[in-house]
Amino acid sequence: MRRIAHVDMDAFYASVELLRRPELRDRPVAIGGRGDPRGRGVVTTANYVARRYGVRSAMPMRQALELCPDCVFLPVDFDEYRRYSRMFKAAIATIAPAVEDRGIDEVYADLDGVPGGAVEIGARIKAAILAATGLTCSVGIAGNKLLAKIGSDLEKPDGLTVLKEGDLAARIWPLPVRCVNGIGPKAAERLGRMGVATIGDLAACDPVILARRFGPNYGRWLHDAAHGRDERPVVTESEPRSRSRETTFERDLHPVADRATLGAVFTRLCEQVAADLARRGLLGRTIGIKLRFDDFTTLSRDHTLAEPTADPTVIRRTAGGCLKRVTLERRLRLLGVRVGSLVRREDYLAERDRIPETLPLFTGDF
Repeated sequence: MRRIAHVDMDAFYASVELLRRPELRDRPVAIGGRGDPRGRGVVTTANYVARRYGVRSAMPMRQALELCPDCVFLPVDFDEYRRYSRMFKAAIATIAPAVEDRGIDEVYADLDGVPGGAVEIGARIKAAILAATGLTCSVGIAGNKLLAKIGSDLEKPDGLTVLKEGDLAARIWPLPVRCVNGIGPKAAERLGRMGVATIGDLAACDPVILARRFGPNYGRWLHDAAHGRDERPVVTESEPRSRSRETTFERDLHPVADRATLGAVFTRLCEQVAADLARRGLLGRTIGIKLRFDDFTTLSRDHTLAEPTADPTVIRRTAGGCLKRVTLERRLRLLGVRVGSLVRREDYLAERDRIPETLPLFTGDF
């Protein structure tokens, strides 16, 4: 069997803030926006004390204040969070060098070839992170990434869970289907209408019926996931998939009355994304927009170009075309611009300018 660990930092942003403000450790704390609960921001994360009041990530700050009037709200400090992110990942690499970065607060680590039993290795990882950062994490260790991810959530915070081959029926199947990374709220709702509430219920489903209801690919994946099957390797090097910029407004902006303000913000976001691409030597083919309205509905539109670009004018023009495909009647809460289908500029130019080996020596007119 393979041995893969999923390491997930506990309430990462809040935990970093509490290192600087230990006097708040036993109080409910939420991180988000500028730290103003009466502003337009949303909760990025909350410590476990605040979560007992129902405060959750992506929740509007005002709603969090209503649920927990004694909550302490703090602004985000991404520079500090990225610094601690580098520290905890470096600590893991001293024990398990093959690490797949999955974001600012989580990684997968391939434990094949790492000496020691699973519990011993997990304890060493946790101790190394604590010594390097002063922060706790939760670790799941299993034979594949899917089960390791589930395992890291089972004993939060500061947990260590090792899942073996025989644990599927006893420890995984009783869990709700939403515990599987990749089953979102809409899929869970559709499964619920089929009488499928737990992972065990899903495992008992006829794969033919799943394929008919959800399509052949996702249906097959649902069946495999419920049976704990996942062959994905730990990928230690990966190319970025997209770059994006977005902003949440201090007040809802009307698409007509606030047209000038929205246009200026839209242009600035396009320029910022273009600058991000240029700094990293990247080009992108797919240009998209993200809109969130005053009723919290969110939609996106995108368009794929024939040639990749990092030109802010092209990005602005293409994103503007996407915007024209949206009926703008409600006030806007959030606006974002995204560039995807990325390629490295030097690779694209080299491939574009490459001379085919079969090119004739003389291509003049006859």
